[in-house]
Amino acid sequence: MDAATRFSEYLARNQLRLTRERRTILEEMLQIRGHFDADQLLMHFRRKGRAVSRATLYRTLARLVEAGLVHKIEMAQGQARYEIMFGRHHHDHMICLACGRIIEFESREIERAQDEVCRKKGFRMTGHMHQIRGLCDRCSERAGASDGAPRGGSMPRGGVAPRAGRSPRRGRARGRVRV
Repeated sequence: MDAATRFSEYLARNQLRLTRERRTILEEMLQIRGHFDADQLLMHFRRKGRAVSRATLYRTLARLVEAGLVHKIEMAQGQARYEIMFGRHHHDHMICLACGRIIEFESREIERAQDEVCRKKGFRMTGHMHQIRGLCDRCSERAGASDGAPRGGSMPRGGVAPRAGRSPRRGRARGRVRV
């Protein structure tokens, strides 16, 4: 089943239609590789001369997440990034709280541990999102060099906020890490 059919079926189950705007948003998103935020997607449409309202984009993103075609990644300070999940397999994320870099990874050990915990607790898992927050290798080196903190040491709960006056960069995953 293709993405448009799957989205159309999801919308029909919720008494909604696959409008021209929703179809346009879905088709354009399927061309994007990597992680993106709503503003980047809106700018993408504007550069292409396509009229999509911010409200329609946000509502459609929420529907695509609910339909399981798009994954929403919660970042620091209430920000969110998205990625297309249609046609992709499950993976998890490490998120740098300083620069915004997202590193995808897969771990059979983590998956097995989750399954075992669910089995022991009699819990039927239907899905999960695993996100590790902290500092990437580059930001960890910079933090260690600037404040004398030991590399690889523990961080306070919630991590480190971006430096004052700067917002996190729009990081891209640098490939998939298998553990």
